[in-house]
Amino acid sequence: MGAIANGYKLLVLDIDGTLLNKSGAISHEDKKALAKVRASGIEVALSSGRASQACLSIIARLSLEGYHIFFDGALVSNPRTGHEVYAQPIDDDLVTQIIDFAQQSKIDLELFSSTSFFIERETWSTAIRRNFFGIEPTVIDFSSLKHRERIIKGTLVILSPEERAKADSLLRRFQDSLHFSWTKAPAYPEADFINILTPEVSKGRALESLVSFLGIPMDSVVAIGDGINDISLLSKAGRAVAMSTAPDEVKAVAHYVTGDVDHGGVATAINELLLRS
Repeated sequence: MGAIANGYKLLVLDIDGTLLNKSGAISHEDKKALAKVRASGIEVALSSGRASQACLSIIARLSLEGYHIFFDGALVSNPRTGHEVYAQPIDDDLVTQIIDFAQQSKIDLELFSSTSFFIERETWSTAIRRNFFGIEPTVIDFSSLKHRERIIKGTLVILSPEERAKADSLLRRFQDSLHFSWTKAPAYPEADFINILTPEVSKGRALESLVSFLGIPMDSVVAIGDGINDISLLSKAGRAVAMSTAPDEVKAVAHYVTGDVDHGGVATAINELLLRS
């Protein structure tokens, strides 16, 4: 990668709440600024808790061609070529135990590999992933996946207090060997999504692998984010930018606070840090 004005060579962007607003739109200002960044020779990488499959339409929309961070840092790959720089899949034996738990508890489980999304039956959650994220599932008996597919992430779909109680037993059982996080779907406030990854996963570790692969110094990286899961990313980057809507603990690790996603916050940061002559 060649020398760039200001010394910056890589811009890393969180997606939801940073680049995409609640409607899934990217502002005209942000698109224009990102096009200028790429034209200047600076690489642009996305960094998201989303599955790689859920980022493909955004990558295409922005005509990005390089490497990106997916699954909160469990995978660094180039979806256009399929080449992986870094991956932290869940141990096969643990995947088997998660599958057994879900089947015995009759809790819906979703499994993700680096390229595929697996379910045992169609649900409203499947419809959300298809309609909002553009992910088409493979319906399959999970017993046939055991020790055959490299699983990056699992998600339990919790719909009742009884299911939550059962899920708590899984969390207690594997609290030292797996990482659990909770997310919500605004359209279904009664539901909880329990995401399952390996405990070593973070966006910061993934960024370290990416800059090593690209052969660039960490000081040449600008990162922009708004969530708690962005703290490790922002802490590693040479220049860290927090969105104005970010929690205080995210802003605390940032060098610069920009505007919000609905008012071209990414473009403001780009124009201030990367495009200023």
